[in-house]
Amino acid sequence: MAAARWTAEDIPDLTGRTGIVTGAGSGMGFEIAAQLAAHGAHVVLAARDPGRTEQAARRIVARRAAGSVQVATLDLASLDSIDEFAGSVTTRLDALDILVNNAGIVGGPRRLTADGFEAHLGVNHLGHFALTGRLLPLLLASRGARVVTVSSSLAARSRIDFDDLQSTRDYHMITAYGRSKLANLLFALELDRRARRAGIDLQSAACHPGVVRTTMLVGKSAEWGRGRRAAERAVRLIQLLTGQPAAAGALPALYQATTPASGAYIGSGRHFRGAPTPVPYPRVALDTATAERLWQVSAELTGVDYLPLAAPRPR
Repeated sequence: MAAARWTAEDIPDLTGRTGIVTGAGSGMGFEIAAQLAAHGAHVVLAARDPGRTEQAARRIVARRAAGSVQVATLDLASLDSIDEFAGSVTTRLDALDILVNNAGIVGGPRRLTADGFEAHLGVNHLGHFALTGRLLPLLLASRGARVVTVSSSLAARSRIDFDDLQSTRDYHMITAYGRSKLANLLFALELDRRARRAGIDLQSAACHPGVVRTTMLVGKSAEWGRGRRAAERAVRLIQLLTGQPAAAGALPALYQATTPASGAYIGSGRHFRGAPTPVPYPRVALDTATAERLWQVSAELTGVDYLPLAAPRPR
């Protein structure tokens, strides 16, 4: 990356390109979708709250975006919802150029997804693993499709415990969240390796947004069955005191989605805020044995096999 600060104004013309952004109803997902549409892309706003997502689409349209948007319901906590979403967009799209795996949850007591997965792992990692696999035919119909997966700086201090992957023995929300974000990073790198081995023109990239002021920890009492506890209050305070706006946090994902692939891990500055900047991959994310094992476990849990990546494609 050049020394100059990269901003949304540097996004190229995306006319004729199609993108899907998860968690696009608010926060960083909204900002990512809005900028893709502003530069000419057709963007599917994928989120679980149809009302909020419709409002987000109207806000993007009101900005007189050069591209277009559509709304689709997607609940990453449900494999059935993922299948339904993928089936629906597959009938409406001929190809998919950009997939931004952005949506995520953090905080709360241990709870399960509709399929019995610990919620952080289920939504943040397994949901996106299944979604990307279900959308693979659309991605392969595009030349140079890009999958961007949003991780977190917390991944560097996490590890994958295959003996307690679902946090049944020992649950702490920070540990569970960090594990899911490391899983995101391991997935992004393994997807790229498998695509290259298979000779497929598909690029997988990862990024982290730094510290961002979002609403991920706001208004969750009804969903959690309790208010915020000490760790959650601490995270929220850090967000408020040091976090940057969602529009700034969206830039690393936008950079990875719209600039020539470099293989770099892009963060929000070198101190968790600022312009998109190449940052070192955490050592734990470069463990290929862990990545391969996580891939196999994820495929078994979700029933998504990524068969097009299993062997080199005929030429």
